[in-house]
Amino acid sequence: MQPSAAANSVVINQKRRIDESKTYTPWLVCFIAAAYFFYEFIQMNMFNAISADLMRAFNITGVNFSKMSSMYFYADVIFLLPAGMILDRFSTKKLILTALGIAAVSTILFSTAHQLWFAMACHFAAGIGNAFCLLGCVILASRWFPPTRLALVTGLIVTFAMAGGAVAQTPLVILTEHVGWRTAVLINGILGVMIWLLNWLYVYDRPLDPARDYSRNFQTNAVVQVPFFTALKSAASNLQNWMGGLYTSFLNLPLMVLGGLWGSLYLQQTHHFSAESAATISSMLFIGTIVGSPAFGAMSDNMMRRRLPMILGAITSLVFTLLMIYIPHLNFVEALVIFFLVGFFTSAQIVSYPLITESNQRNITGTSLGLASLIIMGGAGIAQQVYGHIIDHFWDKTMLNGVPQYSASAYHAAMLIFPVTLIVSLICALLVKETFCQNTKQ
Repeated sequence: MQPSAAANSVVINQKRRIDESKTYTPWLVCFIAAAYFFYEFIQMNMFNAISADLMRAFNITGVNFSKMSSMYFYADVIFLLPAGMILDRFSTKKLILTALGIAAVSTILFSTAHQLWFAMACHFAAGIGNAFCLLGCVILASRWFPPTRLALVTGLIVTFAMAGGAVAQTPLVILTEHVGWRTAVLINGILGVMIWLLNWLYVYDRPLDPARDYSRNFQTNAVVQVPFFTALKSAASNLQNWMGGLYTSFLNLPLMVLGGLWGSLYLQQTHHFSAESAATISSMLFIGTIVGSPAFGAMSDNMMRRRLPMILGAITSLVFTLLMIYIPHLNFVEALVIFFLVGFFTSAQIVSYPLITESNQRNITGTSLGLASLIIMGGAGIAQQVYGHIIDHFWDKTMLNGVPQYSASAYHAAMLIFPVTLIVSLICALLVKETFCQNTKQ
């Protein structure tokens, strides 16, 4: 005999390690899952802290260094859209565990790499894992929290992730100085295994009680699945998804390019800071985002507006990015403040995630976010490559201790990509339609 639905429900309840009656349960589920996002942000940004070590180890200059880092983002571009469509159809928990496992193992293997192609392959695999982290967290948040809290929760999830970016700066520099870059990356891989165990223990796809599941169709208490190509066509035909994706991609570029790859070398070679001081200054991009993400999320939720915070974020980001580029001689405190403010105001990009969620049918949330994230991560990968090509173009072939030495003019030429793309992000924010914190595609 087949067990009844009631009996199945009892078994499922007995297996759960959380009590859904507790008010902290949605936070526990979503933030254990967000630890995966935190971990991926370490992988995404760790090259900034060990840039000189990697250039020496693999005997590479700016172009190949950028290529190695960009492999992470190219994996995202390839897998983000399929990830979104898969997340709409299969267990979020199982997908998180699979992707996080790939990321942790590939990081451990990266620590053993001695050939450039193998290092690139490992970093590419870590990027596959990244394709599922933010999408999985936003989908879980949309199930466990009401729409009126979605921007705040998304902001806090991004805040947690940015803490991973901060960990990948000065703490990783200090760890590397003590144990070497290979052991530091190995420790990083072991951390991924520990986070995998936490997700296995405490993350669940949905609340068992349909009344607590905010992503369900309440008339049927079920999620109506949409065919793959129908979902893709619907997501691609929605201008909100394209504008939201471009907006977030371009606001993210200072963080992805400077915080993730070139910030430390830029500060050391242009402003003559030590490696540790440069990493500390770079980390302020992430600290600013840690503060700014929940601030912009709460502001957007309280105002019941998405468009206005996005416009304000684009304008202020442009102003402080121009100051970062054109103030010629920054001392340590000035650099800390400006990098913090750039991180703070570019964190307005988190508002586009609830905007996209609210602008699409619930049953294609993953596909829509996947399309937007493809634009976001693709832009970061291209920008890192463009930056590397520009500084190599202006390089006079000077080397010091196996590391290319770039001039201030070379860095400044490369950094012109930031004001140009921030102006485009402002145009995108002006073009989006206001959702008033409500799903417009019920």
